[in-house]
Amino acid sequence: MLQPGEIAPDFDLPALIGGVKKRFHLAERIGKQQLVLAFYPLNWDPVSARQMVNYQVHREKLLASGAELVGISVDSIMNTTAWEREIGPFDYPLCSDFWPHGEVSRKYGVLREQGPFAGASERAIFVVGKNGGIEFSKTYSMAEAPELDDVFTALSRTAGAR
Repeated sequence: MLQPGEIAPDFDLPALIGGVKKRFHLAERIGKQQLVLAFYPLNWDPVSARQMVNYQVHREKLLASGAELVGISVDSIMNTTAWEREIGPFDYPLCSDFWPHGEVSRKYGVLREQGPFAGASERAIFVVGKNGGIEFSKTYSMAEAPELDDVFTALSRTAGAR
């Protein structure tokens, strides 16, 4: 898994933003604001649903902290569209790391290569700074919906360092 101090690998993925299919290209966002990359294992998973809904609830606080959230799963954009219609809408990007399967998750070191849920990503959070460097990274258990406390702590540390 990538660690703080490393450069976040660039990616360009299909994404839903406010229910509309677009593309999300990391390089286009670097320098504009910090990004919180939230990798989650699968759509239709109750823990993932709770996690993404919680992020929508706290989106304004994230934006006020100078960051935007980006959800990333290995499910197809069509599957993500149906899921987002069921539990959304979300104003932040939901990216599909479906093809080539899990390529972005693999670059970040969070693709489950074997064992239970092989082919899904770990549940993980990365904070990417305006300079493109990883400022925070952490994995969580499949059964744990990460709260944003870790993220807000990381964002306040980097704001204080400026």
